[in-house]
Amino acid sequence: MACTPSSGWEKGQVENQVGLVRERLFTPRIRVRSYDELNALLLDGVIAFAKAHPHPEERERTVWERFEAERAALVPYAGRFDGFHAVPASVSSTCLVRFDNNRYSVAASAIGRLVEVQAYAERVEIRQDRRIVAEHARVFGRNQTVFDPWHYVPVLARKPGALRNGAPFKDWVMPAALDRVRRKLAGSSDGDRQMVEILTAVLGDGLPAVEAACAEALREGVHSADVILNILVRQREPIAPVTLLTPEGLRLRHEPVADCARYDSLRRAP
Repeated sequence: MACTPSSGWEKGQVENQVGLVRERLFTPRIRVRSYDELNALLLDGVIAFAKAHPHPEERERTVWERFEAERAALVPYAGRFDGFHAVPASVSSTCLVRFDNNRYSVAASAIGRLVEVQAYAERVEIRQDRRIVAEHARVFGRNQTVFDPWHYVPVLARKPGALRNGAPFKDWVMPAALDRVRRKLAGSSDGDRQMVEILTAVLGDGLPAVEAACAEALREGVHSADVILNILVRQREPIAPVTLLTPEGLRLRHEPVADCARYDSLRRAP
């Protein structure tokens, strides 16, 4: 039922129905692990109620029977409604956006321009020029900071040491092969720099390719960034050669015949 937001006098029947559903299906209060489980319980409860109760105007038929009779005239389901609360926000110099008393990280490329925070019930999407620059599970406390370490990888090129001490990288769980390489490089004087080079390659080649390159290098008993980046180069698909069409005017009428015996004649010459 369409109505004006915050205008209770327009939707009295809707409010009454919400109260009835709450009393019939959520008393006593239920506990669920996810919204999908909650929606499934709600759907089962509504169907069971409709099959067990008569229609308020046609007492000889149940609510479910009346619904089935009207089903053909209903508007087809067009998919889940994309409902969210959108607010503009600015990006701080530390790649953070503040929303609802909490902070969420965004891609480093988003610094300097406004973004739009789209808050769903369970997640937060942050967009800039219609492009998603961050997506996080929504938190509901206060003064919490949610980091995605990959947002800060471009910044590491200027400050490799932040990989060990920076807040976004604390307790960062990497894929197994990347984590092994990181631990082996920790003992090198330039280990942070090498690890940053490997992580930066993820932005261009993708995480699966870099993880596979790390695993191959470890099998060969090496773990340096140069070797891993070399493996990545070899794994890339070669560029197909350009086919050149020779103009008719440049075609040879009498192609030369390869005759290696001519070299022997030259060698015997005085």
